[in-house]
Amino acid sequence: MTVKSRLLEILEKEKGETLSGEKLAEELHCTRAAIWKAVKSLREEGYMIEAGPNKGYMLVKANDRLSVEAIRPFLSFPEVYIKVYQEVDSTNRAAKAAAITGEAGHGSFVLAGCQTEGRGRRGRSFYSPQDAGIYLSVILEPKGSLQESLLLTAEAAVAVYRAVKKITGVELDIKWVNDLYHNGKKVCGILTEAVTDFESGNIEFAVVGIGLNIFEAADGYPDSLKGIAGGIYENREAAGELDRSRLAAEIVNALLEETRELRLPQEYIEHNLVPGREICISDGDKIRRAKALEICPDGRLKVEEADGSLSVLSYGEVSIII
Repeated sequence: MTVKSRLLEILEKEKGETLSGEKLAEELHCTRAAIWKAVKSLREEGYMIEAGPNKGYMLVKANDRLSVEAIRPFLSFPEVYIKVYQEVDSTNRAAKAAAITGEAGHGSFVLAGCQTEGRGRRGRSFYSPQDAGIYLSVILEPKGSLQESLLLTAEAAVAVYRAVKKITGVELDIKWVNDLYHNGKKVCGILTEAVTDFESGNIEFAVVGIGLNIFEAADGYPDSLKGIAGGIYENREAAGELDRSRLAAEIVNALLEETRELRLPQEYIEHNLVPGREICISDGDKIRRAKALEICPDGRLKVEEADGSLSVLSYGEVSIII
C-alpha cells in the first residue's frame, strides 16, 4: 500500500479525531513532508481533512466519500476483492468482468458513487446520480440452479432491509420481486444476473446489483420517475452523519450471511407489500389485474386471476392498485 492509502485507512478508522502529523509519520515510517503530500492529494480527491499548526490532521465526520479504506474495516470478510469507482458505466458489468477473468470471487464487490449506464430489470436504466446513494454489485457463488436464483433476489432484499434498519433505524417495505420502498416511494432496486453451467443448469456465479437511493437526487428525478422514486432521506442534511461506506459494508455482510444457503427469509414475507393487495401484472405487452395471495416458499407469487383461477408468478412487473 502507498503512504496515501495507509494514511487514508488510519484517518477513516479515527474519523473525527485529530492525529499528530509526527505520530502519523512514525507509524507509517515516512517523513512529515510525505504525510503532508498525501493529505494534499487526498484533499484534491475530495476528502475533507482539517489541519492546523500543532494540531495535526482530522478527517471530518461529515466526509462521506466512498473508498476501499473506508469500507474494509466494517466488513466481516475484509480479505475480499473490492473495487470502488467514483463513476462507472455499470457496477454489474464491472463485477461480471472481474468474475469472468478470475480477478474476483465469492463475496467480492464493486461499488460506485455514480453510474452512467445503471441497469434495472428488463433492460431498463437505473438512475444513479452522483453521491446520492449506494450502487453496489456483489459476486456470489451459490449452490443452486437457475430456477433458485429468484431466492437470491429475495435474500438480497432482506439484506438491504436489515442493513438499513441497523445503520439508520429506518424500516423499509419490500415489494415482490426486487424493490424496496419507503414512504410509498421506491428507494432500492435489485438486479440479479446469473451465469450457469449449460449442462447441469447450476449457477457458476451470480452478480447481485443493488441500487439504493439514500438522499433525494439534488437535481430532482427524471420526469419518468417523479412521484415514483425517492430516497431514505429527503436530503443529506436530514441524514446527519450517516456513513455510506459503513452502510455498504453492512449490506455486503448481511448478504453474505443470508446467502450461505438458498432459502426464503421470513422477513421477505413479513415486510412484503404485495400479498393481500389488488395488483396489475405486466408481462411483456400484456397487462392484467389479479389479487396477490401469498409468497410461495420458492419466492414465487401466488395470485388469483380475474376469472377466479390461480396462478403462480416467477417473474413479471407487478404494481399495486390503490
